[in-house]
Amino acid sequence: MSPFSHLLSPLTIRGRTFKNRVLSTSHAPGYADGGKPGARYQAYHEEKAKGGIGLTMFGGSSNVSRDSGSIYGQIYVGDDGVIPLFRQFAQRIHSHGAGLMCQITHMGRRTGWAAGDWLPTMAPSPIRDPAHGSVPFEMSARDIARITGAFADAAWRCREGGLDGCEILATPHLVGQFLSPLSNHRTDDYGGSLENRARFLMEMLDAARAKVGDDFILGVRFAADESNEGGISAHEGIALAENFPGMAFASASHIELARRVRQASGLPVFQASRLSDPATADWAIGEGMVDMAGLTRPHMADPHIVAKLERGEADRIRPCVGAGYCIDRIYGGRDAFCIHNVSTGRELTLPHHIAPAETPLRVTVIGGGPAGMEAARVSALRGHKVTLFEAGSRLGGQILLAARTGWRKDMIGIADWLAGEIEALGIDVRTSRFIDGPEVLADAPDVVLIATGGTPDVSLAEGGDDLVAYRQGPLGSDFRGRQVRTLTLGEKTHGNCTTGRSRGQTHPHRILGYRRRSGPRSVARLPARGHHLGRCRSPWQGAVPRSQETLQRRRLAMRAGQVHRALSRHRKRPRAGRPRHSDQRGDRRID
Repeated sequence: MSPFSHLLSPLTIRGRTFKNRVLSTSHAPGYADGGKPGARYQAYHEEKAKGGIGLTMFGGSSNVSRDSGSIYGQIYVGDDGVIPLFRQFAQRIHSHGAGLMCQITHMGRRTGWAAGDWLPTMAPSPIRDPAHGSVPFEMSARDIARITGAFADAAWRCREGGLDGCEILATPHLVGQFLSPLSNHRTDDYGGSLENRARFLMEMLDAARAKVGDDFILGVRFAADESNEGGISAHEGIALAENFPGMAFASASHIELARRVRQASGLPVFQASRLSDPATADWAIGEGMVDMAGLTRPHMADPHIVAKLERGEADRIRPCVGAGYCIDRIYGGRDAFCIHNVSTGRELTLPHHIAPAETPLRVTVIGGGPAGMEAARVSALRGHKVTLFEAGSRLGGQILLAARTGWRKDMIGIADWLAGEIEALGIDVRTSRFIDGPEVLADAPDVVLIATGGTPDVSLAEGGDDLVAYRQGPLGSDFRGRQVRTLTLGEKTHGNCTTGRSRGQTHPHRILGYRRRSGPRSVARLPARGHHLGRCRSPWQGAVPRSQETLQRRRLAMRAGQVHRALSRHRKRPRAGRPRHSDQRGDRRID
């Protein structure tokens, strides 16, 4: 029996049988072409179907109406022009035995008037959206009826396009804005009690079901617990699930809450939060918490997860390390890529399958960081004889450094996976070897790939050397040929320096360097558990060395507006309402 027997078992919903319970949930990768799923978009999802997935859902936040402005490059399902492409899309996915569904939505206030057709935003109540800052107008009964019909029409287009179903996105878009008392202050039939706040959703589901028939899957993706004061509580979320009409829907973000929703509703539940590995997904299904497990970002890292599980190669699955590079690019208005799978989103130009070369060559790769390791792996897959040199004692390069920070420890998965693949491919690895030209040529290579990376620019502005202190780490104590002061804050103060507290007391931050701004230098700091440089948020916090030039530097900082009042023995009395000293506010961490 497979160790993933629950995950790989079939599931039937509304007469449609999915060959396993592995799901890629809806998201907007930014690949849409003119609001439609073109060749690139389809190839991205088809690769998952080739890899054996049971169901792939596309079209994250696909808009049903023109007054739902697209800000993430979404698909538009508000007219019949999408039907031919949906049919083409469905045929490609179904040919590999996988199911296909689309997510539909109206964003309500969670967009901006400058998006799309420059139409004003709408919501159940005229309350400013905290994410995008738009101030919507309050929807009338006529608006509600019109949008209800738009959802039903969009669901019909999904059915006409040959899809297996569609999913309505509630939280945090228009439907969720009606559900949540945080954004719904209405006093009519669509506000107040949970029954009234859910009326818009229930009417929409009834209209959509009447349009698509009984043999088409309709789902709702919503948060059963907003975990926010004044928002939907778990109690209300469960009560809402008990009143859903017969359908499948995506669950809340916590696995235990998903189980409660499943028990209350008696309906199939899809888990849409981050299940990062097949073992956890198989456990959740086996324990009856969910019916289908969403492995969305893991499929961006490796679209062939299911195929590898079926071959007994679970250890060769490229892991999702939770770097957030994919979604960060979307929020920056760009298309989604994976931080360590270059083929994701580039299936038409950089296929996941590496074709063998016509003529095998001898390839030497110098540098065992992620770039060098990937170069060695791809070269070996092409049939070349590869030798990999690394000056350090272990492969991984700067990934090893990044993974030392607690909240980025999963980054080590990149180095571990590449190292495992290199071993499986039989690549000749030579660590602790710093080599130069003559040694490189000794192996008579046909190709030499230099992947040694760069060196950091550690130069400082004149007179700023003693503004930088490093915690003990890979740089050691040598900095540009001089002894560097080591300052550890959060345990005790060291050397000729003061912190935002009295000398000898603890402080929750480490000073790592400075960041150039429009004026003179300003100190940048890091929370005790992090690793990114961050600008001081409070002008009276920081660290100033007590030296002969202290007063001169303070004058420069004052002109730049970066006055470290709490650290100055000559500071003025703070204005009313402002904390006099950092230790009066407790150990508040600056992120």
